[in-house]
Amino acid sequence: MTAFPLTRRRFLGTAAAGSLLLAGGLRARAQEGLTIGLVYVGPRDDYGWNQAHAVGAAALKAIPGVTVVEEENVPETVSVSQTMESMINLDGASLIFATSFGYFDPFMIEAAKKFREIEFRHPTGLWSADKHPMNLGGYFCYLDQGHYVNGIAAGLSTTSNKIGFIAAKPISLVLRNINAFTLGVKKVNPAAEVRLIITGEWSLPVREAEATNALIDAGCDVIACHVDSPKVVVETAEGRGIKTCGHNADQSTLAPTGFITGAELKWGTVYTEYAGLIAKGEKLPNVNEGGYDKDMVQSTAFGAGASEAAIAAATKAIEEVKGGAPIFVGPLKDNKGNQVIDGTLGLYDGALWGTDYLLEGVVGSIT
Repeated sequence: MTAFPLTRRRFLGTAAAGSLLLAGGLRARAQEGLTIGLVYVGPRDDYGWNQAHAVGAAALKAIPGVTVVEEENVPETVSVSQTMESMINLDGASLIFATSFGYFDPFMIEAAKKFREIEFRHPTGLWSADKHPMNLGGYFCYLDQGHYVNGIAAGLSTTSNKIGFIAAKPISLVLRNINAFTLGVKKVNPAAEVRLIITGEWSLPVREAEATNALIDAGCDVIACHVDSPKVVVETAEGRGIKTCGHNADQSTLAPTGFITGAELKWGTVYTEYAGLIAKGEKLPNVNEGGYDKDMVQSTAFGAGASEAAIAAATKAIEEVKGGAPIFVGPLKDNKGNQVIDGTLGLYDGALWGTDYLLEGVVGSIT
């Protein structure tokens, strides 16, 4: 059984009597300024998913009158309910971003029903108007756009024409990113292939290191990934003189010689926008989605691993996608030869949420 530290916030979150005594006075104090809570499933400095949110929190902290309360390493259990409740009752939070997938159901749904005056937002598209409270909602950054740009840069930075990709789980969101990356690679380098290894979990450092080494041993000279924290992948590749593309946050400092570019989530755009809406007394959107066009996705600055051709082509691609140019231009076949996309799909076409295939050009399997 895992033991989680009994922090001050968790302790007060379990003390019902203390919560009742605090609630009235703290609501009044919250009106003096805006307090926003962020909950992380892992460490804020993980060079990945959690760090991307922490960068967004830093943008909030720079706004006068905004107080940010954070708690990291909160598991996807009743612990997150305790953390959120104490952020409200102890800290006076009026908006909470709980940032891990498993926080939403049932914990955020229950909290939103209990605290009707508090706004709760989750970084997915799980919220539904016919099922969930109106003070709950979702926001989502379409990182497949960034992975498409990564693929273009990778395709022009490889010399072996073998590019590795390490993925956590074969779910539609991850498969969509792999496919977008592959389309970017093939657009600029039809001779290249993307070799895929799926680890099975969001964070398996040992398995991620093994997968990186296996792909390198198979001849891959560029490695990309979709795991919670690319730190192990990037450092392992850098140690072997292999180039990398990033995911979620900025990993450039981990690979001073081999980093090409990365697909970054820009949560700060959402967080600062919401703070401004609350300050003006305006309703927060229940659904908020976007990519480069809404400044919700960005590419990490090019590193030493990027060729001049890669920089030029990737820069052009960013502007094209920002302008609405589609990535999934059909007809397209999967890597088994079946036609899976008949026509061209727009950047936000709902059909892409049903992705259950790997496109032609990927060497690997979902199962």
